[in-house]
Amino acid sequence: MLKTEQSTDEIKRRRTGIYSGLLASFLLGWAPILGKLAYRAGVDSITLAALRTVVAALLLLTGYLIFWRKQLLIKWPALLGCLLVGSINGIGSIFYYNGLVRLDAAPASLLSTLYAVWVVIFLAASGQKITRLTLLRLGVSLVGAFFVTAPWGAANPADYLGIMLMIASAAINGWYIVMGQWVLSDVPAGSATLYIITGMALTVSLAWGINTGGELPIISRSGWLTIVALGCTTVAARLAMFFSMERLGGVQTVILNLMEMVISLALAMLLLRETLSGLQWIGALLMLVSVFLARYDMRRGGAPPPAFNPMSERGSE
Repeated sequence: MLKTEQSTDEIKRRRTGIYSGLLASFLLGWAPILGKLAYRAGVDSITLAALRTVVAALLLLTGYLIFWRKQLLIKWPALLGCLLVGSINGIGSIFYYNGLVRLDAAPASLLSTLYAVWVVIFLAASGQKITRLTLLRLGVSLVGAFFVTAPWGAANPADYLGIMLMIASAAINGWYIVMGQWVLSDVPAGSATLYIITGMALTVSLAWGINTGGELPIISRSGWLTIVALGCTTVAARLAMFFSMERLGGVQTVILNLMEMVISLALAMLLLRETLSGLQWIGALLMLVSVFLARYDMRRGGAPPPAFNPMSERGSE
Protein backbone atom coordinates (compact mmCIF):
# COMPACT_ATOMS: atom_id res chain seq x y z
CA MET A 1 0.00 0.00 0.00
CA LEU A 2 2.82 2.36 0.93
CA LYS A 3 4.56 1.61 -2.37
CA THR A 4 1.38 2.47 -4.27
CA GLU A 5 1.01 5.75 -2.38
CA GLN A 6 4.63 6.67 -3.05
CA SER A 7 4.28 5.95 -6.75
CA THR A 8 1.09 8.06 -6.85
CA ASP A 9 2.89 10.93 -5.12
CA GLU A 10 5.77 10.62 -7.57
CA ILE A 11 3.38 10.74 -10.54
CA LYS A 12 1.80 13.91 -9.13
CA ARG A 13 5.26 15.39 -8.60
CA ARG A 14 6.25 14.70 -12.21
CA ARG A 15 2.95 16.05 -13.52
CA THR A 16 3.44 19.28 -11.55
CA GLY A 17 6.93 19.53 -13.07
CA ILE A 18 5.50 19.22 -16.58
CA TYR A 19 2.94 21.95 -15.95
CA SER A 20 5.64 24.19 -14.44
CA GLY A 21 7.88 23.63 -17.47
CA LEU A 22 5.07 24.56 -19.85
CA LEU A 23 4.31 27.67 -17.79
CA ALA A 24 7.98 28.63 -18.01
CA SER A 25 7.81 28.17 -21.80
CA PHE A 26 4.79 30.46 -22.01
CA LEU A 27 6.53 33.16 -19.98
CA LEU A 28 9.82 32.80 -21.85
CA GLY A 29 7.89 33.12 -25.09
CA TRP A 30 7.11 36.73 -24.20
CA ALA A 31 10.81 37.67 -24.10
CA PRO A 32 11.40 38.33 -27.82
CA ILE A 33 8.07 40.16 -28.14
CA LEU A 34 8.85 42.46 -25.23
CA GLY A 35 12.43 42.77 -26.50
CA LYS A 36 11.20 44.03 -29.88
CA LEU A 37 8.92 46.52 -28.17
CA ALA A 38 11.84 47.74 -26.04
CA TYR A 39 14.04 48.17 -29.13
CA ARG A 40 11.26 50.15 -30.79
CA ALA A 41 11.22 52.38 -27.70
CA GLY A 42 14.95 53.08 -28.19
CA VAL A 43 16.43 50.81 -25.49
CA ASP A 44 19.77 49.29 -26.53
CA SER A 45 20.46 45.58 -26.06
CA ILE A 46 23.05 45.68 -23.22
CA THR A 47 20.95 48.17 -21.23
CA LEU A 48 17.87 46.00 -21.69
CA ALA A 49 19.75 42.87 -20.62
CA ALA A 50 21.10 44.58 -17.50
CA LEU A 51 17.98 46.43 -16.37
CA ARG A 52 15.58 43.52 -16.83
CA THR A 53 17.72 41.33 -14.54
CA VAL A 54 18.11 44.13 -11.98
CA VAL A 55 14.33 44.68 -11.99
CA ALA A 56 13.79 40.93 -11.64
CA ALA A 57 16.22 40.68 -8.71
CA LEU A 58 14.66 43.67 -6.92
CA LEU A 59 11.13 42.31 -7.42
CA LEU A 60 12.13 38.93 -6.02
CA LEU A 61 14.01 40.43 -3.07
CA THR A 62 11.07 42.68 -2.19
CA GLY A 63 8.62 39.78 -2.35
CA TYR A 64 10.81 37.57 -0.20
CA LEU A 65 11.38 40.30 2.41
CA ILE A 66 7.61 40.77 2.72
CA PHE A 67 6.25 37.23 2.34
CA TRP A 68 8.99 34.58 2.46
CA ARG A 69 11.77 35.76 4.76
CA LYS A 70 12.59 32.22 5.86
CA GLN A 71 13.63 31.31 2.31
CA LEU A 72 16.30 34.02 2.40
CA LEU A 73 18.35 31.94 4.82
CA ILE A 74 20.54 29.37 3.10
CA LYS A 75 24.02 28.05 3.87
CA TRP A 76 27.07 29.91 2.56
CA PRO A 77 28.20 27.12 0.19
CA ALA A 78 24.70 27.01 -1.31
CA LEU A 79 24.63 30.81 -1.63
CA LEU A 80 27.97 30.85 -3.44
CA GLY A 81 26.75 28.04 -5.70
CA CYS A 82 23.62 30.01 -6.62
CA LEU A 83 25.60 33.17 -7.35
CA LEU A 84 28.00 31.14 -9.51
CA VAL A 85 25.12 29.64 -11.50
CA GLY A 86 23.66 33.12 -11.96
CA SER A 87 27.00 34.47 -13.15
CA ILE A 88 27.22 31.68 -15.73
CA ASN A 89 23.71 32.53 -16.96
CA GLY A 90 24.66 36.20 -17.08
CA ILE A 91 27.73 35.51 -19.22
CA GLY A 92 25.57 33.40 -21.54
CA SER A 93 23.07 36.24 -21.93
CA ILE A 94 25.89 38.67 -22.80
CA PHE A 95 27.06 36.33 -25.57
CA TYR A 96 23.43 35.93 -26.70
CA TYR A 97 22.63 39.64 -27.00
CA ASN A 98 25.91 40.37 -28.79
CA GLY A 99 25.20 37.54 -31.22
CA LEU A 100 21.61 38.66 -31.72
CA VAL A 101 22.79 42.07 -32.93
CA ARG A 102 24.69 40.35 -35.78
CA LEU A 103 22.06 37.78 -36.83
CA ASP A 104 18.46 37.67 -37.92
CA ALA A 105 16.09 36.56 -35.19
CA ALA A 106 15.25 33.22 -36.86
CA PRO A 107 18.76 31.74 -37.15
CA ALA A 108 19.68 33.25 -33.78
CA SER A 109 16.73 31.51 -32.13
CA LEU A 110 17.60 28.24 -33.83
CA LEU A 111 21.23 28.37 -32.68
CA SER A 112 20.14 29.22 -29.14
CA THR A 113 18.06 26.00 -28.98
CA LEU A 114 21.32 24.03 -29.14
CA TYR A 115 21.60 24.55 -25.37
CA ALA A 116 19.22 21.58 -25.02
CA VAL A 117 21.76 19.37 -26.80
CA TRP A 118 24.52 20.58 -24.50
CA VAL A 119 22.38 19.80 -21.43
CA VAL A 120 21.88 16.23 -22.65
CA ILE A 121 25.61 15.85 -23.34
CA PHE A 122 26.68 17.28 -19.98
CA LEU A 123 24.18 15.31 -17.90
CA ALA A 124 24.71 12.06 -19.81
CA ALA A 125 28.45 12.43 -19.20
CA SER A 126 27.78 12.99 -15.49
CA GLY A 127 25.85 9.72 -15.19
CA GLN A 128 22.19 10.66 -15.62
CA LYS A 129 20.12 8.06 -17.45
CA ILE A 130 18.89 9.33 -20.83
CA THR A 131 16.08 7.21 -22.30
CA ARG A 132 15.64 6.57 -26.01
CA LEU A 133 12.28 8.32 -25.86
CA THR A 134 13.97 11.40 -24.38
CA LEU A 135 16.45 11.47 -27.27
CA LEU A 136 13.59 10.98 -29.76
CA ARG A 137 11.65 13.85 -28.18
CA LEU A 138 14.74 16.07 -28.29
CA GLY A 139 15.30 15.24 -31.97
CA VAL A 140 11.65 15.90 -32.84
CA SER A 141 11.77 19.22 -30.96
CA LEU A 142 14.94 20.37 -32.73
CA VAL A 143 13.50 19.49 -36.15
CA GLY A 144 10.38 21.40 -35.14
CA ALA A 145 12.55 24.33 -34.03
CA PHE A 146 14.28 24.33 -37.42
CA PHE A 147 10.93 24.59 -39.21
CA VAL A 148 9.48 27.10 -36.75
CA THR A 149 12.39 29.55 -37.02
CA ALA A 150 12.54 29.23 -40.83
CA PRO A 151 16.24 30.19 -41.13
CA TRP A 152 16.08 29.92 -44.94
CA GLY A 153 14.11 33.18 -44.91
CA ALA A 154 16.91 35.19 -43.31
CA ALA A 155 17.24 38.61 -44.90
CA ASN A 156 20.90 39.18 -44.01
CA PRO A 157 23.96 37.12 -44.94
CA ALA A 158 25.50 34.93 -42.24
CA ASP A 159 27.78 36.66 -39.79
CA TYR A 160 30.25 34.02 -38.62
CA LEU A 161 31.19 35.90 -35.47
CA GLY A 162 27.50 36.15 -34.61
CA ILE A 163 27.10 32.40 -35.19
CA MET A 164 30.07 31.65 -32.94
CA LEU A 165 28.68 33.92 -30.22
CA MET A 166 25.29 32.19 -30.34
CA ILE A 167 26.86 28.72 -30.20
CA ALA A 168 28.99 29.84 -27.25
CA SER A 169 25.85 31.22 -25.60
CA ALA A 170 24.07 27.88 -26.08
CA ALA A 171 26.98 25.93 -24.55
CA ILE A 172 27.22 28.30 -21.57
CA ASN A 173 23.47 28.17 -20.96
CA GLY A 174 23.58 24.37 -21.19
CA TRP A 175 26.18 24.32 -18.43
CA TYR A 176 24.06 26.80 -16.46
CA ILE A 177 21.13 24.35 -16.52
CA VAL A 178 23.38 21.51 -15.35
CA MET A 179 24.78 23.64 -12.53
CA GLY A 180 21.23 24.72 -11.67
CA GLN A 181 20.19 21.08 -11.28
CA TRP A 182 23.17 20.58 -8.98
CA VAL A 183 22.14 23.55 -6.82
CA LEU A 184 18.50 22.42 -6.69
CA SER A 185 19.54 19.10 -5.15
CA ASP A 186 20.41 21.06 -1.97
CA VAL A 187 18.45 24.33 -2.18
CA PRO A 188 14.66 24.86 -2.59
CA ALA A 189 13.66 26.26 -5.98
CA GLY A 190 12.36 29.52 -4.48
CA SER A 191 15.57 30.37 -2.64
CA ALA A 192 17.74 29.27 -5.56
CA THR A 193 15.80 31.50 -7.99
CA LEU A 194 16.41 34.62 -5.89
CA TYR A 195 20.16 34.18 -5.57
CA ILE A 196 20.69 32.87 -9.11
CA ILE A 197 18.94 35.92 -10.57
CA THR A 198 20.96 38.12 -8.20
CA GLY A 199 24.18 36.58 -9.49
CA MET A 200 22.99 37.11 -13.04
CA ALA A 201 22.08 40.75 -12.34
CA LEU A 202 25.49 41.47 -10.80
CA THR A 203 27.33 39.92 -13.75
CA VAL A 204 25.33 41.61 -16.51
CA SER A 205 25.35 44.94 -14.66
CA LEU A 206 29.15 44.77 -14.43
CA ALA A 207 29.32 44.16 -18.20
CA TRP A 208 26.91 47.05 -18.78
CA GLY A 209 29.02 49.35 -16.61
CA ILE A 210 32.20 48.44 -18.50
CA ASN A 211 30.45 48.91 -21.86
CA THR A 212 28.71 52.21 -21.09
CA GLY A 213 30.94 53.73 -18.43
CA GLY A 214 28.09 53.48 -15.94
CA GLU A 215 26.05 56.25 -17.57
CA LEU A 216 22.36 55.34 -17.79
CA PRO A 217 20.82 56.53 -21.08
CA ILE A 218 17.54 58.40 -21.22
CA ILE A 219 14.74 55.85 -21.45
CA SER A 220 11.19 56.71 -22.46
CA ARG A 221 8.11 55.73 -20.47
CA SER A 222 7.24 52.98 -22.94
CA GLY A 223 10.82 51.72 -22.67
CA TRP A 224 10.58 51.46 -18.88
CA LEU A 225 7.21 49.70 -19.16
CA THR A 226 8.69 47.00 -21.40
CA ILE A 227 11.75 46.66 -19.12
CA VAL A 228 9.54 46.17 -16.05
CA ALA A 229 7.30 43.74 -17.96
CA LEU A 230 10.35 41.78 -19.07
CA GLY A 231 11.65 41.77 -15.49
CA CYS A 232 8.32 40.38 -14.24
CA THR A 233 8.23 37.61 -16.84
CA THR A 234 11.88 36.82 -16.05
CA VAL A 235 11.03 36.32 -12.37
CA ALA A 236 7.98 34.16 -13.04
CA ALA A 237 9.71 32.16 -15.79
CA ARG A 238 12.76 31.38 -13.64
CA LEU A 239 10.59 30.34 -10.69
CA ALA A 240 8.55 28.02 -12.91
CA MET A 241 11.66 26.66 -14.65
CA PHE A 242 13.54 25.86 -11.43
CA PHE A 243 10.36 24.38 -9.94
CA SER A 244 10.20 22.11 -13.00
CA MET A 245 13.91 21.25 -12.81
CA GLU A 246 13.48 20.31 -9.15
CA ARG A 247 10.91 17.68 -10.20
CA LEU A 248 11.99 16.60 -13.69
CA GLY A 249 15.69 17.42 -13.96
CA GLY A 250 17.45 19.60 -16.52
CA VAL A 251 16.96 17.45 -19.63
CA GLN A 252 13.17 17.18 -19.43
CA THR A 253 12.80 20.84 -18.48
CA VAL A 254 14.79 22.16 -21.44
CA ILE A 255 12.84 19.98 -23.88
CA LEU A 256 9.61 21.46 -22.50
CA ASN A 257 11.13 24.95 -22.62
CA LEU A 258 11.74 24.64 -26.37
CA MET A 259 8.00 25.27 -26.67
CA GLU A 260 8.79 28.93 -26.01
CA MET A 261 9.39 29.42 -29.74
CA VAL A 262 5.86 28.24 -30.53
CA ILE A 263 4.53 30.63 -27.87
CA SER A 264 6.56 33.48 -29.37
CA LEU A 265 5.15 32.75 -32.83
CA ALA A 266 1.60 32.67 -31.50
CA LEU A 267 2.12 35.99 -29.70
CA ALA A 268 3.72 37.50 -32.80
CA MET A 269 0.64 36.51 -34.80
CA LEU A 270 -1.71 38.01 -32.23
CA LEU A 271 0.20 41.15 -31.27
CA LEU A 272 2.50 41.92 -34.20
CA ARG A 273 0.26 40.53 -36.98
CA GLU A 274 2.91 38.18 -38.29
CA THR A 275 1.93 35.12 -40.32
CA LEU A 276 3.19 31.53 -40.39
CA SER A 277 4.14 29.38 -43.36
CA GLY A 278 3.00 25.80 -43.78
CA LEU A 279 6.39 24.45 -42.64
CA GLN A 280 6.26 26.62 -39.52
CA TRP A 281 2.88 25.10 -38.64
CA ILE A 282 4.40 21.64 -39.11
CA GLY A 283 7.30 22.61 -36.84
CA ALA A 284 4.90 23.81 -34.15
CA LEU A 285 2.98 20.53 -34.42
CA LEU A 286 6.19 18.49 -34.02
CA MET A 287 7.11 20.40 -30.88
CA LEU A 288 3.61 19.84 -29.47
CA VAL A 289 3.97 16.10 -30.14
CA SER A 290 7.19 16.12 -28.11
CA VAL A 291 5.34 17.77 -25.21
CA PHE A 292 2.48 15.27 -25.35
CA LEU A 293 5.00 12.43 -25.02
CA ALA A 294 6.48 13.96 -21.84
CA ARG A 295 4.22 12.13 -19.36
CA TYR A 296 4.94 8.77 -21.02
CA ASP A 297 8.64 9.57 -20.91
CA MET A 298 8.41 10.29 -17.17
CA ARG A 299 6.84 6.89 -16.54
CA ARG A 300 9.68 5.19 -18.40
CA GLY A 301 12.31 6.75 -16.17
CA GLY A 302 13.07 9.85 -18.22
CA ALA A 303 13.55 12.05 -15.12
CA PRO A 304 16.35 11.62 -12.55
CA PRO A 305 15.77 11.01 -8.83
CA PRO A 306 14.80 14.21 -6.95
CA ALA A 307 18.24 14.51 -5.33
CA PHE A 308 20.31 13.77 -8.44
CA ASN A 309 23.46 15.88 -8.29
CA PRO A 310 25.55 15.76 -11.48
CA MET A 311 28.53 17.21 -9.60
CA SER A 312 28.70 14.52 -6.94
CA GLU A 313 29.80 10.92 -6.91
CA ARG A 314 26.25 9.69 -6.43
CA GLY A 315 25.32 11.28 -9.77
CA SER A 316 27.39 8.66 -11.55
CA GLU A 317 26.01 5.66 -9.72
